[in-house]
Amino acid sequence: MKLVVTGKQRKSFTPLHRTKLSQAAMMILGPGQASQEQSGNEHAWAEQWLYVVSGTGSARVGKRTVKLRPRTLLLIERHEPHQITNTGRHSLVTLNVYAPPAYDKAGEPLR
Repeated sequence: MKLVVTGKQRKSFTPLHRTKLSQAAMMILGPGQASQEQSGNEHAWAEQWLYVVSGTGSARVGKRTVKLRPRTLLLIERHEPHQITNTGRHSLVTLNVYAPPAYDKAGEPLR
């Protein structure tokens, strides 16, 4: 799959595949963009594995900050508030795995 980020499509979250026990999704953040602040943590019941495909950024997970670069693998445990920010000049592309699934087909949080 080739991902292209152009024009208004600077922020994107796309669920890719889902089973009963896990889910994969792709996130693309344009330069300077951040994921929604997770103070309430919209998927508190699910662990999230975040793998950086390309770009650079930072992840605020609980009280710690982690630098993100290609090939970084980060575990965000259940109930950990978090926010991902693109700190680079190019798109930050991540592959995310949630266990159990956290989003519906449209990318909206499961409740």
